[in-house]
Amino acid sequence: MPATPVHHVHAADVHAVPQPFRSFAVRSDEPLHAMDARSPYGRVHQLNTAFIDAGALAALAGAGQAQMQIESFSDIAYATTTLESLAAAAPGVHDLVGQIARALQLTGVLGDEPACYQASVATRIDFLGACGAGFHNDVARHWSRCLFWVLALDVADVEFVMPHAGLRCALAPGDLLVFDPAMAHGLCRPRDGGRAVAASFEGEHLGRQMFLTGELLLSDAQWSALGAPWLPVQAHERRGALDLMVAEFDDRSGTIQRPRALLDGMKQSTCHVDERLG
Repeated sequence: MPATPVHHVHAADVHAVPQPFRSFAVRSDEPLHAMDARSPYGRVHQLNTAFIDAGALAALAGAGQAQMQIESFSDIAYATTTLESLAAAAPGVHDLVGQIARALQLTGVLGDEPACYQASVATRIDFLGACGAGFHNDVARHWSRCLFWVLALDVADVEFVMPHAGLRCALAPGDLLVFDPAMAHGLCRPRDGGRAVAASFEGEHLGRQMFLTGELLLSDAQWSALGAPWLPVQAHERRGALDLMVAEFDDRSGTIQRPRALLDGMKQSTCHVDERLG
């Protein structure tokens, strides 16, 4: 039986917030939370796994690369796959879904019930490819209710960076990362000091990264258990929150562009849901 993954929990709850704001929150463009917002989840989980050997990692990475074109810095591509395709690409990997689910259970983000993790992983797994990644966040549609997981298949000399949390995580093949996509994030070279530098991923330095990825869709009760409950938008307005739904980031540094233009984001009168949807 594979060894239990080594689980690192990185604090991501102390944020560099641009004035005149004092905190971050994310609103939703779904009717379910049209008048609510939540704070970002203040942890990043990194699990050093060993349930896929180097040969199988390379085989899975090759299967993903064959389905996408990644040509220049910050190109990001997704390719859907199936459990059958993954098993065919790496036949030596036993129960890939179960192995990922058991590793994710160590984070506790969905509670203690193993079936929750198993069902979430089995619902959808994609390939994710990149050539570095400029800073961005992912909050459209239901993503404001999700945590993301990524399993590194092919990474070399690259860090996962959350600039507003001061977080830099060196990645290695087999690492499984769980994070809140509402926070700006990117892939950088360690030598670049937490900045996404195009030249570091071009020419002779060109290197592509390949992952498996999926979503962990949380209920309102699960968000509350993580300390990031959905609250009326007025509560976040009183806290001086900047809405990460509408923030724009400099793709090199992560700096939030024109923050004063976002001053009315946390008001009940401003909503991201089309009125036709109620």
